Parts: sequence; structure tokens; C-alpha cells
Amino acid sequence: MIWIAVPVLVLLATLGLPLFLVLGAGGLIASHHVGMDPAILIVELDRIASSPNLIAIPLFTLAGVILAHGGSAQRLIRFFDVTMGWLPGGLCTVTLSVCAFFTAFSGASGVTILALGGMLCPMLSKAGYRERFVCGLLTSSGSLGILFPPSLAVLVYGIVAGVSIDELYLAGIVPGMVLLLMLMGFSAYAGIRVHAAHPGFDWRAIVQATRLAIWDLLLPFGIALGLFGGFVTVGEVAACTACYVLALEAGIHRCIDLRRQFLPIAQETSLLVGSLLIILGAAIGLTNLLIDAEVPMKLLEWVRGNVGSELQFLLLLNLFLILVGAMMDIFSAIMVVVPMLLPLAQHFGVDPVHLGIIILANLEIGYNTPPVGINLFIASQRFQKPVLHLFLYSLPFVAIMFVWLALVTYVPVLSLWWR
Repeated sequence: MIWIAVPVLVLLATLGLPLFLVLGAGGLIASHHVGMDPAILIVELDRIASSPNLIAIPLFTLAGVILAHGGSAQRLIRFFDVTMGWLPGGLCTVTLSVCAFFTAFSGASGVTILALGGMLCPMLSKAGYRERFVCGLLTSSGSLGILFPPSLAVLVYGIVAGVSIDELYLAGIVPGMVLLLMLMGFSAYAGIRVHAAHPGFDWRAIVQATRLAIWDLLLPFGIALGLFGGFVTVGEVAACTACYVLALEAGIHRCIDLRRQFLPIAQETSLLVGSLLIILGAAIGLTNLLIDAEVPMKLLEWVRGNVGSELQFLLLLNLFLILVGAMMDIFSAIMVVVPMLLPLAQHFGVDPVHLGIIILANLEIGYNTPPVGINLFIASQRFQKPVLHLFLYSLPFVAIMFVWLALVTYVPVLSLWWR
């Protein structure tokens, strides 16, 4: 039965069956196959529910939804446009910077593409960029910012792996900036080739845009200061972020009317958080079953007998994670693979913080690879283009990401620079 059930579940997942149903059904079938009590699938939920960092997930999600509904996108686009738009490829730099900001806060690249794609696409086209380049840039930009605080993906990895979330946020800053700079360099080259139009340098416009966007720009610095300075915990900084964003959009800029919009915002936040938590719950159950069946230990024994060096292990790790990222969403992938990979990484002396950055970098690329790459499907809906076409448009950016992945994997100092 197990050999029939697994291909059927994979096929159903490919056809669009909700992933939590696939994971839950897989756990139930596997537990029945090995004669275990299905209750083992939910035992570990209590440990996750009691984690002090779990409260940060809904609070950061609320902050991201408020920013998406408010006027932060327009203010940031205006600020980055007047400060960097005059450079070669400046409008692409604006796109990459704003998308990274929003993905870090929203935790879901789909929100970034939907919220910013409609504004940035006509701006890029008007500046002279070709449609292929514009669609590829916006599609691949949706996953930028996953390594920056207060990314939910980093938060989930820290909870699952038992690693300091503060250290993970520190570790992701340099690799994330390296990727941004690499993509900005490619975009500048593309802008020069097509002779893209760009505005002139204007001090008055910069001052005016800075006055409007100053409170938005201070937000990531406030989060970094609170976390890395040791003044607040992750849960506390999440609460402060949600309150700050609400006061910013509803009080200072008055882009949100709480009487009319708070309920829809709360409903959207609840749907996002609920979908995330139900996937985590199903993934935790399947992970518990794998651990009880000693799959990680058996995998470790196989690796010991067939993999001879850390270099070889990291190469196989990346190949495995690329396949996982192409088949699963980032949160369920973290829940399923991290418990299996931690003992393997420990055996080869790979730091768990460095391992986290490698895993997240691979899964970030997975956002842009079929068959489950969420960026491709959201962008297909947003730009009315076939998924395959968007994947082809994104290939130059994905190629740059693979070069970046090699740097992150084999140059640990990029992730552990602060030690």
C-alpha cells in the first residue's frame, strides 16, 4: 500500500491538493504501515505551541499585512527612486530594494509580487526595459529578503533547530546583501544595454521623499537595534513592530481607516497565519514519525559509509535541498528536512547557523523553480503570463542565485562574520 500511496500523494500535491492534507495523509499512512499509534503525529505540537518565539509569527504577519494595505510601498518606491533611480539600472535597484524590504516583513513572496508588481511593472516598461526582463526581475525579486530580519522563515528554522534566532538574523545580513548587490550589478548592465531612461539627481526631491519615508526606513533599524542590542526578545520586538506599523499607517500617514479596514486586515492575517500553522502541524507530525522510525540515524549511517568529506556532503546537501525547494513550500520543507539534516551536519562539523543559511538560500531559489515555485504561480496570476514563460524569463536571475548559493555554501565566513 505504501508504494501506491506515495506516488498518488505526490501526484495530488502536483495537481494542487493542499499541502497540509498531503503531509497529514502521508503521516497517517506511514504510521499505519509501521503499526504505530497515529497519536504520535501530534505529540510534538505541544513543544512547538509552548515556544516563546511562536507568538512572533502572527505579530510579524500582521505587520506585513498592514504595510501591504497602507501606503508604505508608494513611499518607499518614491524614496528609492529619487535616491538611486538616477544610477544606471537605478529603477531595477529600486525594485530589488523595495521587494526585499516587503518580503522580509510579509514572510510570503506572493504578497510582495501582488502588492508591488502592479506599480513597478509599468514603471520599468516605461523606462525602456523589455517585457521578458521586467517579468523575470519581478518574479525572482519576490523571494528576496528571506534572510533579513524579521523574516518568518528564519524564525521557523530557529524554533525547529533550537538555534538562537538573534544569531540567525545576524548570519543572514551579509549573504542577503551579497545577493542584492549581485542582482543590482546585473540589472545595471541590463539598463545600460537597453539605454533605460532614468531621472536626474535632485536634492529637493530626495529631501521631500525622505521626509515622507523616514518612519518606514527607521523600522528595520529599530528591529535590528532591539534584537542585536539585547533590549527585547523576538516576541517583544514582534509586538512592538505590529504596534509601530499600525500607528504609522493609521495615525501618522492615515492610509488605513481602522473602522473600515481593520477587520479585513485581521481576517487576511488570520488566514495567512492559520495556513502556516496548519502546514507546520502536519509537517511536525510527519517529522515525529520519521524520527521515531530512526530515519535520521539510518540516513547518518548511510552518509558515513558513502560520503567522505565535508565538501562532498555540502554538494549533495545542495542538490537535495534544490529538489525539496522545487517540490515543497519553504515552511513545511524546514519542518520536514531540518531534523534529518542537523545530525548529518553535526557529523561533518557544519555549524547549525551556517546550515540554516544554506537551507534558506536553497529554498529561496525554490520559490522560482517548478513545479511548486510559488513566485511563478503568483506572478502568472499577476502578469497574465504562462508559468513556463515566467520560469524562462527568470532563468538569468536564478543563475545568479546559484552562483550566490555556491558562495554562501563554501565560504562560511559570509554567514559567520560576526563570530
